[in-house]
Amino acid sequence: MNAVRTGDYRHDSTERKTVSLPFPFARMERKKDALDRLDLRFRWGRFGVRVLHCHLASFAPGHVIASHKHSEFEFHFIPKGKGRVVIGDNAYDLREGLFYLTGPDVVHEQHSDKNDPMHELCLHCEIKPLDGGKAAGDSGWDDALEEREAEECVRLLQKMPAVPTLDRYQAMACFLEAYRAWEEQSVGFYTTMKQLVIQILLRAARVHASPKSGVPIPERDMNDHRFRLAAQFIEDNESRPITLEDVAERVHVSPRQLQRIFKSEGRTTFRDWVEHVRLQRICAELLQTDRPIEEIALEHGYANPNYLYPVFKHKFGITPTAYRRMHGGR
Repeated sequence: MNAVRTGDYRHDSTERKTVSLPFPFARMERKKDALDRLDLRFRWGRFGVRVLHCHLASFAPGHVIASHKHSEFEFHFIPKGKGRVVIGDNAYDLREGLFYLTGPDVVHEQHSDKNDPMHELCLHCEIKPLDGGKAAGDSGWDDALEEREAEECVRLLQKMPAVPTLDRYQAMACFLEAYRAWEEQSVGFYTTMKQLVIQILLRAARVHASPKSGVPIPERDMNDHRFRLAAQFIEDNESRPITLEDVAERVHVSPRQLQRIFKSEGRTTFRDWVEHVRLQRICAELLQTDRPIEEIALEHGYANPNYLYPVFKHKFGITPTAYRRMHGGR
């Protein structure tokens, strides 16, 4: 019995069939020149990027692309099959999962395997410095970090050895995402395409980058940041009941810590800050409208309108009525 079972087991194992997985990039063959037709050009930092080709190519068995070069960057990713590339005097085997960059003026020749023909995802793009590029300013919204990252990425691409290497950061996936974005053409299509091209550049450059070559993001002064968040929340909600505990929960600190933040960053107490915001809004209402003072007080957080009078007089030295009359309010 044991011999029979052993024989049956061997027989079953030899009959097993290898299941081939579907080729995920096959959908890109439906319209091979779809992405090539897009006139995609954009600014990245102080560089202009113009996409010349972005497609999936399928080579017949034994196909040879004769020796040639480009004045731009050409990225070659191998999602399926085998082949060989000759770069200068060196020949390299190609297989699924590898990529290589033939940067400006790199002479190369490609061969598809005779038995396992090769597929290639190609991104061919021009990357050039923009003359008179606007430098990052001090407005707080200029993206100096993006400029630095773009410069670092281009520097790495220019130095990248023309040797096939593993696509460790999954740049190939961006090609399929770009094709799907073209199929859908939904809101933000241009921005999506731009970001995906940049991702291919970054993921390719990252393979040969040193661990410390990235541009660090500046760290916030968290006390200042939390103070600004709390102050903005008070501005947005001054007409509602506001407690120290509520605002502390919003900015993810304890009430005691928030009180310390207001003293260190705002040079005042939480209660005085809320009162200041409310009184500023009330002063504007007194001058711009002829609404009753009691109604204004209710609208700006004073559940008991009579409480506004002593608070207002303590702050400004006069009553709300006198303030309105003195400043020519309605």
